[in-house]
Amino acid sequence: MGATLYERLLCEVRPEVIETDERYDEVSVRLAGLVRKGDRRTASETRLMRLLAVLVEDYDRRHALPPDDSAPADRLRYLLEVSGQTTAALIPVFGQRSHVNEALNGRRPISAEQARKLGGLFRVKPGLFV
Repeated sequence: MGATLYERLLCEVRPEVIETDERYDEVSVRLAGLVRKGDRRTASETRLMRLLAVLVEDYDRRHALPPDDSAPADRLRYLLEVSGQTTAALIPVFGQRSHVNEALNGRRPISAEQARKLGGLFRVKPGLFV
């Protein structure tokens, strides 16, 4: 028995959690094309469109930035929350758990080196933390 249209679309698009800006752009282009089809979209294309929308929304949520006027500790807490990371992921950046807690509570400033490491961890500009 042959694959359904939806299965063929899935094989073509190969949807997965979006981890890079390049993949985000690819999925966004495909999603936009499906949205533009409007009433001409098949039921299978609608299913794919909904799936791609969830993937794009997830990426946006994980890569959204806190307001510019927030403190570095607020930004760090925000990114920790939306990324799904735990405070344990910050220990290599700060050296020990007590330093992580102090940074998260705004009682310990974030050094330039720590900001660079945090930028790599969260895939944001290090300047967000200074």
